[in-house]
Amino acid sequence: MKILILLLAVLAGVWLWKRGRRLSQQQDPQRPPKTQKAVTVQPMLSCPVCGVHFPKSDAVAGPRGSYCSIAHRDQE
Repeated sequence: MKILILLLAVLAGVWLWKRGRRLSQQQDPQRPPKTQKAVTVQPMLSCPVCGVHFPKSDAVAGPRGSYCSIAHRDQE
C-alpha cells in the first residue's frame, strides 16, 4: 500500500511539473520562436604589425598584405 501511494505521488508530481511548463510556454508571448540565424563564415587574416586576427571583410590592403587598420598600413 505504501508503494502505491508513493507511486501515485511521484506520478502526480511529474504531471504537475509538465503541466506547469506547458502553461508557462503558452503564457510567454514575448519570447520569440527559436529560429536559426544565418551565419556567414569569413576567413580570418592576421595583421603583420600587431598580429591581431580580423575578418577578411574588415581588411585594409597594403604593400605586405592585409592590415587591421589604416594606421598600421601607414606604419609599413
